[in-house]
Amino acid sequence: MKTIAIIGTGVIGTGWAARFLANGHRVKVWDPSIGFEDKVRAKLTSLWPTLANLGLAPSASMDNLAFSNSLETACEGVFLVQESAPENLELKRALHAQIDAAAAPETIIASSSSGLLPSDIQSATQHPERMLIGHPFNPVYLLPLVELVGGEQTAPQTIDTAKAFYASLGMQPLVVRKEIEGYLSDRLQEALWREALHLVNDDIATTAELDAAIIYGPGLRWAFMGTCLTFHLAGGESGMRHMLEQFGPALKLPWTKLQAPELTEGLIDKMVSGTAEQAGAQTIEDLETLRDQCLIDIMQALSRYQTGAGALIRPQAAATTTSDGAIPHDHYPS
Repeated sequence: MKTIAIIGTGVIGTGWAARFLANGHRVKVWDPSIGFEDKVRAKLTSLWPTLANLGLAPSASMDNLAFSNSLETACEGVFLVQESAPENLELKRALHAQIDAAAAPETIIASSSSGLLPSDIQSATQHPERMLIGHPFNPVYLLPLVELVGGEQTAPQTIDTAKAFYASLGMQPLVVRKEIEGYLSDRLQEALWREALHLVNDDIATTAELDAAIIYGPGLRWAFMGTCLTFHLAGGESGMRHMLEQFGPALKLPWTKLQAPELTEGLIDKMVSGTAEQAGAQTIEDLETLRDQCLIDIMQALSRYQTGAGALIRPQAAATTTSDGAIPHDHYPS
């Protein structure tokens, strides 16, 4: 059992708290906002049945959650500090300078940043060798990917230790080979996102139609095979080579627009009204519950083949599926 400090209790910070607690660790939480304690405790309590569906560590308990009255006390005596403040470079630099001064020399300091360069953040600290990016995906308590990015001064041992620890949480640590803005997954996501904004802006498709284009097509394949291996299959017996030889020239055609469109009020209104119509009477909480239940079902199904995210879930959680791969109703989160 290790002790982890969480700085910042938004969606990502609270998600980290849930994952750490589910894996039997002690968690100390601090946030500058007033009343964050009640919000965090209520959210974690509501998530506990969902966490149980994927299996809890024997020492997992909400009793391992503690709230700190200052950043400094939160960072005392911890193995890892997971900073999850808003995506603002100057804010993160200031926070990391404080964290670095408060934490013991052996403490690892990770930022949940989704795109900032770690070198820019760690340059504000006295011990930059122990700082890295640990970028998760929402919901952190379910999705296993965490991208690890070291800065110019990050020690290799820091990356190795962080990688081993995140793996022990049932996560898939992905070490980014070179320091780059946006890392890997967000760069891929944003290419698709920019194209979606253009298609809506040009009145070519609605948000619902674009989501259908993913849900009923490539999205089903991506969960277990990704993009590159999917295209390898598309090449038939000759695989990726034939795929590129046959379809590669089409990549030169001006189909896509890599520059994002201007976010005019008109485009914003189209995106907002489109997604509101898709959601209908479902609240954000309703959609989060649906998302979590579907993600659990998908991972449970993949566990039967020990592939993708299904290879990472706890054996006892995989065992809660029925013979046809479904989760019994009494295992669904309430």
